[in-house]
Amino acid sequence: MARYTGAVCRLCRREGCKLFLKGDRCFSDKCSIARRGKAPGQHGANSNRRRAKEYGLQLREKQKAKRYYGILEKQFKNYFIKADKKEGQTGENLLTAIERRLDNVVYRMGLADSRREARQLVTHGHFRVNGKKVNIPSYLVNKNDVISLKESSRDSEKFKMLIENITARTVPSWISLDKENVSATITALPTRADIDFPFEEHLIVELYSK
Repeated sequence: MARYTGAVCRLCRREGCKLFLKGDRCFSDKCSIARRGKAPGQHGANSNRRRAKEYGLQLREKQKAKRYYGILEKQFKNYFIKADKKEGQTGENLLTAIERRLDNVVYRMGLADSRREARQLVTHGHFRVNGKKVNIPSYLVNKNDVISLKESSRDSEKFKMLIENITARTVPSWISLDKENVSATITALPTRADIDFPFEEHLIVELYSK
């Protein structure tokens, strides 16, 4: 399974904003954006001064979305192709489809400190969808699906700590969280209004439509 293995803080610095890739660290003084806001590399200090051209703006928005959700290029483009074939606005279709990924749902439930960690936990088989084991992070949940933590995983110190603090994270309105049973029900499919990150998805559509 292909995945990014480099330093994730560099990704936030390159995009010039917090992508929340390292959990609690992103909210502390150790955040790389707070400590070193310039882009990485020899010419990083000057990169923000250069006026981005149209293609550059489109590319950066696509990279930002990919990195925020932890998706590589091939898979991201496949999402776009499917979104383009659906009725409605392609950009919104793209983002709402990615939002339905199982790793993102686990993160939204508060059972992982980051989407990267959620991806790993799903791969290791800690979660069930409608009572069945699903270890594919890209699995797309549907309305009325129930996502639950495997019974034997609840005794681990890692999950005990996460469960204890599960209410600290704001859960989207389309997910109904049951803290007592460590499960969540998908009450509706996500809409663009449910995605709180300030994406400019029309730039991504313009880039892929060239």
